Amino acid sequence: MTDTPTRPEGLSAYIAVTAAYWAFMLTDGALRMLVLLHFHTLGFSPVQLAYLFVLYEVAGMVTNLCAGWIAARFGLTSTLYAGLGLQVLALLALAQLDPTWVIGASVAYVMVVQGASGVAKDLAKMSSKSAVKILAPSENGGLFRWVAVLTGSKNAVKGLGFLLGAALLATLGFVWAVLGMAAILAVILMAVLFAMPAGLPKGRKGAKFSEVFSKSSNVNWLSAARVFLFGARDVWFVVGIPIYFYAVLSDGTVSGNRAAFFMIGTFMAVWVILYGLVQAAAPRILNASSRPESDLVLAAKGWAWALAAVPAILTTAALASDGPQTWLTAVLVGGLLVFGAIFAINSALHSYLILAFTEAERVTMDVGFYYMANAGGRLLGTVLSGLTYQLGGLSLMLGAATFMVACSAFAAGFLRADLRGSTA
Repeated sequence: MTDTPTRPEGLSAYIAVTAAYWAFMLTDGALRMLVLLHFHTLGFSPVQLAYLFVLYEVAGMVTNLCAGWIAARFGLTSTLYAGLGLQVLALLALAQLDPTWVIGASVAYVMVVQGASGVAKDLAKMSSKSAVKILAPSENGGLFRWVAVLTGSKNAVKGLGFLLGAALLATLGFVWAVLGMAAILAVILMAVLFAMPAGLPKGRKGAKFSEVFSKSSNVNWLSAARVFLFGARDVWFVVGIPIYFYAVLSDGTVSGNRAAFFMIGTFMAVWVILYGLVQAAAPRILNASSRPESDLVLAAKGWAWALAAVPAILTTAALASDGPQTWLTAVLVGGLLVFGAIFAINSALHSYLILAFTEAERVTMDVGFYYMANAGGRLLGTVLSGLTYQLGGLSLMLGAATFMVACSAFAAGFLRADLRGSTA
């Protein structure tokens, strides 16, 4: 039996899921920038700012573990709808924050709302990533190309979200910006509810929760590498670098703050967009279509060690500087852009390999387990971002990033060239 009659329907469903995911990631990036900059101006310390995102990442770990089973049991569209709807509710709840509350109450409230947003993000994310394995062509590197386009475009959209969030904060203010995003996302949810094409799996009643834990050593080692890869990014990305740039760029006045918001948002947007563009181009950069797929396992090991060199150089520059200086800021901007490009290659390889390692019948479970590790890395990086910056400034923060990339490369060293891996 051929899949020719069902392929157009499945492709249409994949396009719908991807478009909804793009809209979701635009609001997700904007919300992160809104929360970070808004609460920094209210006097929150780096550690307190990190706390705002902790439950977001914890929720992501739990959600990814459960979402793989939920999608296997009830279908991919159920997790997409739940993710979009929950994000709308989270945005509406965040708009109710009272600025007269004491800092402790504000931190607790935002943590809970961010936790709900974390659940929403990973429900939607798992739906779109799993759809690739089911619908992508397997010949001539088709799976890698489809994964790279999805992840690259998603990150480019999220980068635009960072810029959007900073711009909305500077122009509309926190509350109206959040309400506006909730309204747009609600419209998109209604559209996909009434117009979702057929083609995605409906789920199987016999799926057991215990199946989410993989027996493949390749899946497990790749998940370990993913923990440290994303920890190495978020240790500087979440709190430290934005706060450092704010200290350098803002003169403390209202106009100075607005200018700093725009410049920080622009840098974060450019970084994520560059990351997304390189990620989308990864199959061409690696010449994946003409290489044996097993070669990409070896490539993942080499690119991981190449990435470790960048934060090591930046750590040395930070140690050589006596506080914020123009030359150091220029080195950081350039170095972090290089980090983003090499990081994108690593991330694209990981995103391809997890789908190559898994079987179609358990794709949602392996992808959920893998993205649980991804969220665990973000949680580790988020906590260390505020903590290392507050305790040791740029040098400790960037040193932690170097150590974590090295750990990621070490874990990748255990991947086997057999794409299906071995059972643990």
